[in-house]
Amino acid sequence: MEKKWWKESVVYQIYPRSFMDSNGDGIGDLRGITSKLDYLKKLGVDVIWLSPVYKSPNDDNGYDISDYQDIMDEFGTMEDWSELLEGLHARGMKLMMDLVVNHSSDEHHWFIESRKDKDSPFRDYYIWRQGKDGQEPNNWTSFFSGPAWQYDEETDEYYLHLFSKKQPDLNWENPELRKNIYDMMTWWLEKGVDGFRMDVINLISKVDGLPSAKEGGGSEFFMNGPRVHEYLQEMNREVLSKYDVMTVGECPGATVEDAAHYANVENTELNMIFTFEHMDLDSGSGGKWDVQPWKLRDLKDVMTKWQKGLEGQGWNSLYLNNHDQPRMVSRFGNDTAYRVESAKMLATFLHMMQGTPYIYQGEEIGMTNVRFNLEDYNDIEIHNMYREKVTEGGADHDKVMEAIHYKGRDNARTPVQWDSSENAGFTKGTPWLKVNPNYKEINAVAALADHDSIFYYYQKLIKLRKEHDIIVYGTYDLILEENEKIYAYTRTLGEEMLLVVCNFTENTPFFELPASISQKPAKLLIGNYHIENSRETESFTLKPYEARVYLLKR
Repeated sequence: MEKKWWKESVVYQIYPRSFMDSNGDGIGDLRGITSKLDYLKKLGVDVIWLSPVYKSPNDDNGYDISDYQDIMDEFGTMEDWSELLEGLHARGMKLMMDLVVNHSSDEHHWFIESRKDKDSPFRDYYIWRQGKDGQEPNNWTSFFSGPAWQYDEETDEYYLHLFSKKQPDLNWENPELRKNIYDMMTWWLEKGVDGFRMDVINLISKVDGLPSAKEGGGSEFFMNGPRVHEYLQEMNREVLSKYDVMTVGECPGATVEDAAHYANVENTELNMIFTFEHMDLDSGSGGKWDVQPWKLRDLKDVMTKWQKGLEGQGWNSLYLNNHDQPRMVSRFGNDTAYRVESAKMLATFLHMMQGTPYIYQGEEIGMTNVRFNLEDYNDIEIHNMYREKVTEGGADHDKVMEAIHYKGRDNARTPVQWDSSENAGFTKGTPWLKVNPNYKEINAVAALADHDSIFYYYQKLIKLRKEHDIIVYGTYDLILEENEKIYAYTRTLGEEMLLVVCNFTENTPFFELPASISQKPAKLLIGNYHIENSRETESFTLKPYEARVYLLKR
């Protein structure tokens, strides 16, 4: 397996609006991030992924970009951005920018010109169609609820928006548009950027004719579309191959087979993609908001399918939460009685797999979900869904609120809890989104003062990755497949084997090493409880949410 720096890295995602506010306006900013670089260096991460900081009217918190080559006023200036990049590079860390090119803002000058006139050279930068019988051109629905089309009186046509109506989809069929995008990417890379996380990049190619769906929202006509690999290979040829960069594509609906194309070993497209299969384990037939209990067997099936499916074929990205997902300790662990133990267990489970781990801000101190009233949420997705289901659809308010408390994106977007002072030390002003009330107990200052904290556990996991090639490059194999409480697996490289044992419950199950694994001298690399006999690998009783990692010589 070819060694690469981006395989050996650990990425830390920053959602700038909620990270740290330097000027008291209640909104996180670039200077706020720069002020915390020593904290990130202490944690040990290698790459910072910055959610969008470009000029934006903020309909979808910066994922609606009005100028790809300028900075959002609330976040600061290009000088502030340059200072951040310099600070990262001086500390040996890299910067990965968010690339949002499936859509732009409707306030981008391309769209303003496109909207003015059917004969504008910019008209074809977007996807315009005439209506059918006074209705939308087809029956596709937006990810944010409602039709994926918006009627424009000025030119008597509809434009496509798979997300908010203020996020019109770009028309990748247009070679001039693609050239503009590649030029913009090159501009950032020349400034010293070390890579891109590409927002919903597998939606950029739509099926010819834009046919209506028989049922559902039409995703079969715009997910992993007919020309998507052609476009990404062109992007790689024209831009990415000329720089030593890291790329990860957000690819909803992508299968393992799709991923093997996007993240192929020849590196003709991307380094890796984000899969969503494990994020859908608690979704019922009604989709994301139809919350169902997830099962450990299903998690094993999904993770193993991706680990084995990309073995020698591509590279995995490893995550359990991000800015679009609820807090992992609330979703997959226990955020009350065993918050610390389960947060450490989940980190062990993830960081010991093959792939590049992603840490989402606040995860390293065990931040949890929040239970706000509806009016305290900011997210467009939450409010659109509530209106559709409750206001217009008559669904039960309490049931819908439970789903929001469990799955809403604002769970991840509450400000980072830096200390126990007012507003968790995030701002001296009024925060743009309320702080989680548990900040007095859960905060970075408390974590740094406690040598047994989640923070220092993450620090150790990251350090182990640097010391042991097997953690990065070893092959994965699931053991105890049928066990409903324990997720255990091995990693193998040469004469070494890692044994990873994770108890996903508050029970105390008994672990027994399968006879097929030859038992030789073992060393406990890490565990989230103190263990008297650190060499007892063959059988032991696990404590609630316990995790252990042993290094065995074969």
